[in-house]
Formats: sequence, C-alpha cells, structure tokens
Amino acid sequence: MQIFPELPALIDAASARLIDTVTAIQNDPRGGANADGTARLVLTGGTAGIALLRRIAELEAEECRIDWARVHVFFGDERNVPVDHPDSNEGQAREALLDHVAIPAANIHGYGLDGGDMGGAVAAYAETLAQYAPQGFDIHLLGMGGEGHINSLFPHTDAVRETDALVLAVTDSPKPPSERATLTLPAVRMADRVWLLVSGAEKAEAAAAFARGADPEEWPVAGATGRIETELFVTEDAAP
Repeated sequence: MQIFPELPALIDAASARLIDTVTAIQNDPRGGANADGTARLVLTGGTAGIALLRRIAELEAEECRIDWARVHVFFGDERNVPVDHPDSNEGQAREALLDHVAIPAANIHGYGLDGGDMGGAVAAYAETLAQYAPQGFDIHLLGMGGEGHINSLFPHTDAVRETDALVLAVTDSPKPPSERATLTLPAVRMADRVWLLVSGAEKAEAAAAFARGADPEEWPVAGATGRIETELFVTEDAAP
C-alpha cells in the first residue's frame, strides 16, 4: 500500500511507476506476462484512471520512453455506448492519452459496443483476449466505487460471482447506465500486477474491506489480486 496526501501526488507516483514498468518489460526481449517484450495494459475510467492517463501523456510528451508499438491496450469495462459517446471509457482514454501517442490502432482493443445487443461484442472480446493476451496482462488498472465495485462488478450480482468466463455482459448495473460489458474477477487475476487507484473519504470503508481480504461477493474489490503484485495507491482520506 502507498498512501498519498492528495490525488495529484498519487497520480504522479502511479504514472511514473507505470512508465518504469512498461519500459523494463520492453527492455527484455522475453519480458512481460507473455514473454515477448510487449506490454499489455488494462485501462480504467473514472476520475483517477483518466487523470493517470493524462499524466502519462504529459510525461511521454516531455520524454518519450515507451515504445507504443509494443503496447497493447484493453479496457476493464465499457458502457453500452459508441466510442464517441461522452460516457465511453475507450473514448475518454483516447482523448486523455491514446490520441497523443504513437500506438498503432490495431493495438487498441475496445469492445465495439454501439447501444445494441452486447452478446456478439462480448464473445468477440473474449476471442481478442485469447489472441492478443493469451498469458494475461502486465498491469490491470482499477478504480473503485464506494461500495467496492471494480470494473462493472457490483456486490451481490451474478457478474461478481462468475468463476469461468473472462468477459460478461451486464444488463442490470445498479450504477447507470445499466448495460455494460466487463472483465470478470478471473480476468483481473490474469494480470501480473493489479493496481488500485483510490481517493476520497467515501471509499475508506471499501478500502478497509480490500485490506482485510473481505468476501468479494460483499466487496468485489477484495477479489482483485495480481499474480505478482497487488498494489493499493490511496489518498490519506481513503486509507484503511
């Protein structure tokens, strides 16, 4: 756990560490979860998640250290809206970071949702994971809600209880909009590193539940663990 006085300090530390981690993977021909020197990142939305992406864009503009041709980007969840909709996590990530770096379009793996039926998109995303991240991810970034939700995995839902599928359609999200696609806890646990970005006093109870290893059905964040590292970046007001 790393505790920071306020969100900007948290973002500075997490962004610098992400760049260091990605460059270390790329400096080793067999680096990373897939042993090919290519980094695979799962991005998250929300205030902290988008602030992190903006800071990475700023740092990369000052000194481009990452070889973006050897980065594949995925998304923890997505609302059932087109990418140009203001609520789209992918759209926000593009505006904050991806449109400002030299990452090939083919390396950005969005869900392709458009407001219609999600079944085909979810099945296609599972195939995308199998093709482009067969051994999992290097970093899965996560935000967290005050009730402990991560991605679109909410307490006491079928989605948080899923033990096999890596991607699910959610049609009854308690947080609008109700329709979303999400990576599941089994997918989160395919990441070498799970980094949680948490800020705000209203999240202190959930952060404490994570720290004590609570039941993930009650507190989904408690089920988020990395194969090598699980790190909580947290501001003082939210620290357990």
